[in-house]
Amino acid sequence: MQEFVSLDETARQHVDGALAGADLNAGADFNQRLQRHFPDLCRLFHSLYGARSDWLDQLTALVLHSARSWQERPAELKVIDAGREANRDWFLSNDMLGGVCYVDRYAESLEGVRSRIPYFKELGLTYLHLMPLFLAPEPHSDGGYAVSSYREVNPKLGTMEQLRSLATELRANGISLVVDFIFNHTSDEHEWARRAAGGDPEYSDYYWIFPDRTMPDAFEQNVREIFPENHAGSFIQMEDGRWIWATFHNYQWDLNYSNPDVFRAMAGEMLFLANQGVDILRMDAVAFIWKQLGTPCENLPEAHTLLQAFNAVCRLAAPSLLFKSEAIVHPDEVALYIDPAECQISYNPLQMALIWEALATRDVSLLAQALERRHNIPEGTSWVNYVRSHDDIGWTFADEDAAELGINGFDHRRFLNSFYVNRFPGSFARGVPFQDNPKTGDCRISGTTASLCGMEVDPAEAVERILLAHSVAFSTGGIPLLYLGDEVGQINDYGFDREEGHETDSRWVHRPHFPEEQYEHRLDPSTPEGAVYAGMKRMIQVRAGTPELAGTRLIDFHTNNRGVLAYQRPGGRNPSGKESRVLALANFSDQSQALPAETFSAFSAAAVDLLSEAELQLDEGVTLLPRQYVWLRVNPN
Repeated sequence: MQEFVSLDETARQHVDGALAGADLNAGADFNQRLQRHFPDLCRLFHSLYGARSDWLDQLTALVLHSARSWQERPAELKVIDAGREANRDWFLSNDMLGGVCYVDRYAESLEGVRSRIPYFKELGLTYLHLMPLFLAPEPHSDGGYAVSSYREVNPKLGTMEQLRSLATELRANGISLVVDFIFNHTSDEHEWARRAAGGDPEYSDYYWIFPDRTMPDAFEQNVREIFPENHAGSFIQMEDGRWIWATFHNYQWDLNYSNPDVFRAMAGEMLFLANQGVDILRMDAVAFIWKQLGTPCENLPEAHTLLQAFNAVCRLAAPSLLFKSEAIVHPDEVALYIDPAECQISYNPLQMALIWEALATRDVSLLAQALERRHNIPEGTSWVNYVRSHDDIGWTFADEDAAELGINGFDHRRFLNSFYVNRFPGSFARGVPFQDNPKTGDCRISGTTASLCGMEVDPAEAVERILLAHSVAFSTGGIPLLYLGDEVGQINDYGFDREEGHETDSRWVHRPHFPEEQYEHRLDPSTPEGAVYAGMKRMIQVRAGTPELAGTRLIDFHTNNRGVLAYQRPGGRNPSGKESRVLALANFSDQSQALPAETFSAFSAAAVDLLSEAELQLDEGVTLLPRQYVWLRVNPN
């Protein structure tokens, strides 16, 4: 410990000298944060790069860049920084509501998004995630996830100046801007990649490039193929004969974070986006960012160190910026990225998948187990709970969890795949397979929420399933996230494959264009779209007025009924000194379910359903109609 204290002091003296010599006037706020956060940044950076003789010079250059970025940060963003530093739990509020969309498909352009701000306010959005909108070459863009410039917006959508202006207007309307930060890889047309392809040794070190197959073969002994239909293994051959790491598509080249130049360069891109008014960065493919020979090169400890180091940089120069983890991996691994010093918020892929599992089986056992075992996360962090995202649905539950309930994971995934692509008799779902393998039954699922819930089969029941699914996402704890269009029951785009570049990717079936007709009917509850919208709006309104639904803390509750999910959300103390509670009940079965009075023996008899405002007597038991959900304010005995 004494050795590191000495190292920290030496490094700080070196950095202070460089700051003075650079004639930077970053101000007292920056200096105070440097005093507070530099020890962590130094420790993390040394952990990653301390074996290099130039590590201290690299760290110094990083701090200098951070100081310049802070100096350039707009004054209005510094005001936001100060407010959120004083209220670090701002994103845990029960009035947080997220929406996500593709700019071009939902609004055609950034100016189109601006024109929809009144609707966002009507809906209650406080968080807007715009899917990848940076420059990406067509047709090799991977839906925007192959970035050729982090500082240019796709010209079809607008300009960086328009994005900055949109961020300002969203902020004025209480809406935080979220964008993707694709930091595991770049497009092969990024300037760095072009220079590497041209043989520039500096930029060749930005990527994992080898002269022959010796090292690729060694790495691939332990690394899995992600898109085998695109290319075998994890490496592709470049035009000059060298081999480069490409985990995903052959035009997405993985960055080499063992090179501190790459860390500094990407930190610069991150701070640039923060200074445009971005509030939250979705950290794409976090599991893959660190490579080490002899390992699977996924979820390595250094991946967490990297995220923590990026966080420490942001605490210096953009202290209000948050990270959102995107890790579709084993549930135990997902949780490891969630930490106030790493990713403050995280997608909740397990809950999403198990909501669909429960809808198909009419059995909540796996979902209830997950809520009891895997829901609670560290203070100062939050789940992002969603029913559907832009991506496919994969069955991410742990086989060992399923086995405890007598479920064979492999067989169960085959059943779920069959059910949701309408290959199972009696299925209500109209999903489309993604990466289908008929021989093994393996695939993932594409489809809008409405189509997966059976809107094309039985609209009335589909509406009930849509609202039931969202009742869980809205009440379990975290930030609810809507894929915009789902709130009006938008169905699949069955003509997706007629658009250029989409022919072989069925995920475009659930990325339809703006459903103008459905939105026009949203205020008519006699229509399916109006019924969905009214149900969603009611949940949003009630959630915002219910303090118990803030934060993420959840207490399990057993109904002893495999069709009925239940959980408690604790709040503050009531006048009698006991903790107030909301008890959520959700019937996933197709029959009415009667829960006897003894189920509720821990509570006083009187309860109120916050959604319907109906009064209930728990000592008489509770009967739920098929697919009915209630949020009961209860009083513990």
